[in-house]
Amino acid sequence: MDHPVTTEQVAPARPALPERPASAEEFARLTESIVASVERVIDGKPDAVRSALVCLLAEGHLLIEDVPGVGKTMLARALAASVDATVRRIQFTPDLLPGDVTGVSVFNPVAREFEFKHGAVFANIVIADEINRSSPKTQSALLEAMEEGQVTVDGSTHLLPDPFLVVATQNPLEMEGTYSLPEAQRDRFMMRVSMGYPDARSEALMLRQRETVNPLDAIRPVATAHQIAGLIAWARAVHVAPAIEDYAVALAAATRTHADLRLGASPRATLQLVRAAKVWAALDGRGFVIPDDITALLIPVLAHRLIPTRSAGGARAKSMTDVISSVLEQIAASVRVPIAARQ
Repeated sequence: MDHPVTTEQVAPARPALPERPASAEEFARLTESIVASVERVIDGKPDAVRSALVCLLAEGHLLIEDVPGVGKTMLARALAASVDATVRRIQFTPDLLPGDVTGVSVFNPVAREFEFKHGAVFANIVIADEINRSSPKTQSALLEAMEEGQVTVDGSTHLLPDPFLVVATQNPLEMEGTYSLPEAQRDRFMMRVSMGYPDARSEALMLRQRETVNPLDAIRPVATAHQIAGLIAWARAVHVAPAIEDYAVALAAATRTHADLRLGASPRATLQLVRAAKVWAALDGRGFVIPDDITALLIPVLAHRLIPTRSAGGARAKSMTDVISSVLEQIAASVRVPIAARQ
């Protein structure tokens, strides 16, 4: 039968790239080039494009959730095509096995030993298409890779390439043939975004532009994996004052005690909130994080990790997102914003 994994570029794992921080000018030039490249394919969705770039530079992973046909996979492929790095695309299906993702050990009768055959996860950018159409067992094959940048098969650990980004797409749970992502899997994703339907102008432009040509064919890489490593190093150096760290901790702690939430934000969520805020600040041309960076990312970073109580509307799947967003807005309004950062 047809193999569910499609290959765009293949490469084995290699040592981490040297982390030479980019200059401010190089950071601005390269990030603007990446955004412009992706927006040639994804028109009218600047927030989704920026979120994808934030996840790449903050060393996180992105979950794109929406109905079929609104450009989820196109966004992931456009980002991958804009970076000169290894790319693999995995079409998640009910019959996909964990070994298809991580790789398997195969006996070599000539050498009389087992050899490890790399799975589809061995790439700089992995597009996990319709991740919630596979079984939870297969979904869990990504857990170690997303958290630790490695996979362990038959007792042997294999490092993944650096940088490493998973861009997963999923359909809403009420659609046929989907499985819910477990809490541990959702917590591995730094951000969740929704594409939404395009406006009338963007949809009409799409009809004209894609009648004869696929815009993905025209995209050329505007940054290399080494340059991306430099951008990541630059974002890491963005300053976070102690008062801003306290603010992020207070926001996360408030989700753990809120009456309408059954599951609050994990410490991993707090860490990723601050990491994403550092990239957000760098994209705005600042070398320091401000409270607005934290609050701007509160819903994209935390919402998919939270579970509301049944009395708050958790039993009504269609209202769950609205309930959680409302709770986070309440928390943002109630937690004291630092006026001046301590030095």
